[in-house]
Amino acid sequence: MLILAFIGQSPAVFAQQEFVLKGVLFQKQNAQRVSDALIFNLKKKITVASNDLGAFSIKASVGDTLKVFKKDYTEYIFTVVDEKDVMLQLSPVIQLSEVRVVGQTKKQELEEALRQYRGQGSIYNGKPPALSMVTNPITGLYELFGKTPRQAKHFQEFAKNEIEQTNVDKRFNKALVQQVTDLKEEQIQPFMDSYRPSFDQLSAWNDYDLINYVKKSAQGFKEGKGLPPLKKLY
Repeated sequence: MLILAFIGQSPAVFAQQEFVLKGVLFQKQNAQRVSDALIFNLKKKITVASNDLGAFSIKASVGDTLKVFKKDYTEYIFTVVDEKDVMLQLSPVIQLSEVRVVGQTKKQELEEALRQYRGQGSIYNGKPPALSMVTNPITGLYELFGKTPRQAKHFQEFAKNEIEQTNVDKRFNKALVQQVTDLKEEQIQPFMDSYRPSFDQLSAWNDYDLINYVKKSAQGFKEGKGLPPLKKLY
């Protein structure tokens, strides 16, 4: 009876066993291989990238959900049903013709404010070139010591920081942290505040670098190791 009971349960047990799933990514329209795509195992919180031939290998179990992502391609989600190799076709995002949008982005609003400073007599936004003291000494002195140029310089620094932080928010966000870590809801914001990368760091990272940073940092956060001080953004 015990043997029969074990045999009856074995398929369910084996279905949960981990194995290495292999696959190849193709572009749907022309069967071209898709390299440098990111493949997430949402259950196991594992991420890999496809190689130059579009091939990848990732640890998985039957029933796991995998998500494939690459810029300019439609996101692809599928469920692992067995251990057989998979061939996945990604659809390129259709590029729509440019549409004029009424209104201004934050960057446009900041640039407009700087133009207004110029209209008040601040030509160089408080940062006159060295030769301006020779070619136009009155303007150069005004830019160095005038009230409006000082305000323009301060605002220019503020605007630069605001634009950089907006770009950080686009990549380092709650959705990413939820996707690649197992942090609880109440842990996510404290983690993001403590481990927020700088604009310069993000500029040097591709998506795979960012995901590795988030995963390693989340592990350190859970263990209470090496929490960096909160950064003062401005």
